[in-house]
Amino acid sequence: MAKEILQTHDAIFASRPTLTAGKYISYNNSDVSWATYSAHWRQGRKIYQTELFNPKRLDSFKYIRIEERRNLISHIYFLSGKPVFLKDHLPKFTLCTISRMVMSDKYYSDDESTSMLSIEQLELMLDEFFILGGVITFGDWIRWLNWLDLQGYINRMKALEIFFTEDLTNVLEDHKANAKEDSIPKDMVDGLLQLANDPSLEVKLTTNNLMGFILDLFAGGMETSARTVEWAFQELARKPKIIEKAKQELDRKGKETFRLHPLTTLLPPHYSLEDCNVAGYEIPKGAMVFVNMWSLGINSKNWDRPDKFIPERFLENDIVIISGNNFTLFPFGSGRRQCPGYSLEIKLFRTTMANLLHGFNWKFAGGMKSEDISMEEIYGLTTHTKKPISIIMEPRLPLHLY
Repeated sequence: MAKEILQTHDAIFASRPTLTAGKYISYNNSDVSWATYSAHWRQGRKIYQTELFNPKRLDSFKYIRIEERRNLISHIYFLSGKPVFLKDHLPKFTLCTISRMVMSDKYYSDDESTSMLSIEQLELMLDEFFILGGVITFGDWIRWLNWLDLQGYINRMKALEIFFTEDLTNVLEDHKANAKEDSIPKDMVDGLLQLANDPSLEVKLTTNNLMGFILDLFAGGMETSARTVEWAFQELARKPKIIEKAKQELDRKGKETFRLHPLTTLLPPHYSLEDCNVAGYEIPKGAMVFVNMWSLGINSKNWDRPDKFIPERFLENDIVIISGNNFTLFPFGSGRRQCPGYSLEIKLFRTTMANLLHGFNWKFAGGMKSEDISMEEIYGLTTHTKKPISIIMEPRLPLHLY
């Protein structure tokens, strides 16, 4: 069924429904993630693929990823011997990395004594973004109920919209003031502003489009690699004997983590542009369609012992997850709506896992045992661990490497 929707009839289901969340926290669907299928969306996706995430551009930011990864490893090194929750460190690491790539690093600070917005405050706002992005309001089903805001979500969405509008307006104005004619973009915002002035664009980029694109970059960049690494360590901690193997088999561990813990349990809803027959079911025009990634990952028709973490299964079944063409495992989606930033997310995941595994020995804090680890989940637009584990790390490499 997933293949029918995302590949066979991809063009029909390539749109998004106009939901309340898209109106308020995505600038009236002006971004790429929540935009309806249109010339604006096609142009935005092309900008992501050819301008922002092309190999040359990503390679130019390699030094940022290395510096921030070293900062993470050094920070954890100074916490050696103390209980640590990875969830308190990984999102900050990925957010620092993405913010420098997107807009340089002068807008957010780790120093609480400054008047600048802190990374922690930005992280809290993005957490709210993911919560509200994953809700369905009563008004999404019965439009005239929206004004009542019976669940209180709309007021929260409006407050979030005000916060990000003020913040991103400052970023855009500052970049415009410092822009030099024909200069090479030093970050992604510079690149977007240059494109906004391109008269050959099919659809002119508005300020709302620019802010929507930037928010997409922040949100996607922060969540995917950080949460996947956290889930991977949650699973590895349940089987300490395979940690040594993990140091040699990162790719398979990553695939098994994506299978058991897809970041988006349900892909963002697709929207049918015309009537369609899918696997014998008549789907009318204007229907919302959800693809359940979690159920595909634990389907016993596709996987032996699907509820078990067995990375070795990929020794014989070497699925290329980034292709989006294998419909038993496609964590970045498929078809026209596949995540355009998947190559960056794979880079961040692999390098972060490798450095944490090779750099430290791990043990449980507080007398916890592997069988005590909970794999319960918290659902929203993305899926988080409900009960993160506390671990103690000890350096295992020469000290000058930290």
